[in-house]
Amino acid sequence: MRKPLTIVILLAYVVGYIALAATIGSWLAESPVWMQIGYFAVAGIIWVFPLKPLFKWGNKGS
Repeated sequence: MRKPLTIVILLAYVVGYIALAATIGSWLAESPVWMQIGYFAVAGIIWVFPLKPLFKWGNKGS
């Protein structure tokens, strides 16, 4: 039962993260290009770090 629940949590997290990152990114529309690139580079990398505990939990025994 953990794996299907892990998938549902993962999908909800990714959708929420994308919405949040895009909203913040839209606030930077008037910012210099270097700031936008920096933001999206960081936002494109850090989303994966909170998922490690979720994957560990999802892969524990049955």
